[in-house]
Amino acid sequence: MGSILFGLVLVVVGTLIVMKTEWLMQNFGRVNWFERNLGAEGGSRLGYKLLGLLAIFVGLLFITGLMGGFMNWALSPLTRVRG
Repeated sequence: MGSILFGLVLVVVGTLIVMKTEWLMQNFGRVNWFERNLGAEGGSRLGYKLLGLLAIFVGLLFITGLMGGFMNWALSPLTRVRG
């Protein structure tokens, strides 16, 4: 039950980040790393939106109970034992 609630909170926060990107820009300003690596036009806006989408994705993984399986899959190249 706790993971479902945590997942819902992440989905809501991620949705708010995506919807209120301009508010984030006005209050927190531009992020140099986003500007340097995501392009000159809207680099920070795109970065904020990508963070929001990542939060939504992780939240959905928690809600569905797939977080452990996803992490096992994503980290399997690092944890694979070669014999």
